[in-house]
Amino acid sequence: MRIGFVSWMVGAMLACTMSAARPAADYPSQTIRLIVPGAAGSPPDALARIISESLSLGQPVIVDDRPGAIGTLAYGAVAKATPDGHTLGIIGLPLAVAPSLVPKMPYDTVRDLAPVTQLVWTANVLVVRASSPLASMTDLLALAKTKPGSLSYASAGSGTPSHLAGELFKHRAGIDVQHVPYKGIPAGLVALMGGQIDFAFSGVATALPLIQSGQLRALGSAGTHRLPALPGLPTIAELGIAGYQLNEWYGVAVPAGTPPGVVAQLARELARIVAEPQVKARLEQLGLYPDVQFGPDALAGLIRSELLRWRQTVREVGIRGE
Repeated sequence: MRIGFVSWMVGAMLACTMSAARPAADYPSQTIRLIVPGAAGSPPDALARIISESLSLGQPVIVDDRPGAIGTLAYGAVAKATPDGHTLGIIGLPLAVAPSLVPKMPYDTVRDLAPVTQLVWTANVLVVRASSPLASMTDLLALAKTKPGSLSYASAGSGTPSHLAGELFKHRAGIDVQHVPYKGIPAGLVALMGGQIDFAFSGVATALPLIQSGQLRALGSAGTHRLPALPGLPTIAELGIAGYQLNEWYGVAVPAGTPPGVVAQLARELARIVAEPQVKARLEQLGLYPDVQFGPDALAGLIRSELLRWRQTVREVGIRGE
């Protein structure tokens, strides 16, 4: 009788779990809003538009760009939305960094957002203008150490991946260079090519056409592995900066409390999209690669590890949000 009762309980629990994981019969019932923590033309915006074109849920998808405040404007809007699966958010590295840089967060990263799935990874590249006398990483480091404070680098703004990449580079290389934030990395690259700045950390999607046209020279990539778009470009760690790595990632989250069945349906649909050959090819043209682990649990684990890592890194390196 005891074995029979236990078997009945296990069966009932499994039935409840499977029922909870089923998407609602009427989902989606209205337009889906995909909120982006970036301006039009930025990597997360481009990713969102590719995804929105391929979502086959029977409802239109609107991409809603909300740049600024290290992504907290966009993430806060997602966190405060009705948890019914009709509001999604593109999330990325700033999600894990913002709690360590923003004094008063408008949401709780873990409590108010529910992860759906990671989508892609990428990394910044360190670039100089083609006419720069800094022909290699050795040249850059030698000049920075010979003349502390004389070199400057551009970023897309405080708290952005390009800023984090630069500050981590300074710390790991033991050099003193000046940070000059711009309103987006395109403006920073214009200043770099015009000679106002010595080097920059840029998303590969933005820098790649300028590298290929001969206007910029790439010295190294910030990620753990070499970028498929630039397989001959060593990582910064390979070039002798021990312990240096900054992988970027993008995924999707929804408001906490969204039904598990809806989250599971979205995760399956998003994994299907980024696996499509034509979508994968478009993403790779932007330097975005879907070589990731899919699903809510995998993304939740990534967010937890990134929150811990950046809390420690911000304190160790002394990164500031302003």
